[in-house]
Amino acid sequence: MTGARAPGPPSEGGPDVCDPDVAPVIIFHTLAHAVVVLNAAAEAGRAVVLASAPDAGIYAGAGWFREVLRAAREAVPAAQSSALLDCGEDAGAAMAAVRAGIDAIVFTGRADVAARLGDIATQAGARLLTARPAAILDLGVSFFADDESVRRRCADALASSAGFC
Repeated sequence: MTGARAPGPPSEGGPDVCDPDVAPVIIFHTLAHAVVVLNAAAEAGRAVVLASAPDAGIYAGAGWFREVLRAAREAVPAAQSSALLDCGEDAGAAMAAVRAGIDAIVFTGRADVAARLGDIATQAGARLLTARPAAILDLGVSFFADDESVRRRCADALASSAGFC
């Protein structure tokens, strides 16, 4: 990962297969993207991290993100995934993400605020990152592409990122 993790207890029992330190990160922008990513990951037998666009926690919100994830995971129950919502420097958006039950949150604001948010996130079972992990693919360039084109891009990215997992 490119950034530090906010203070909190280390994970127990080895690395989480859906941890952004381990699993490939793909940035999605729509429900259709999320479903295609999960289908490609399930077909490849890979875990994946579904990440928001930068600052999406501010402009789209944690509720939207949670419901997109819920619908995508219901559509592809065989996929192993975790989620990462970028809240930029907005502590309120990060708190909303914690309350919404988001797996992991990116907060790039002040270090003292990140430390407090990290403690709160840990107590809620979430993870706070202070920098975005590198993504293997950002589907923003495929916003208007058909599902098959997006699926091929995801499959190719997952196949070429074998070293991540």
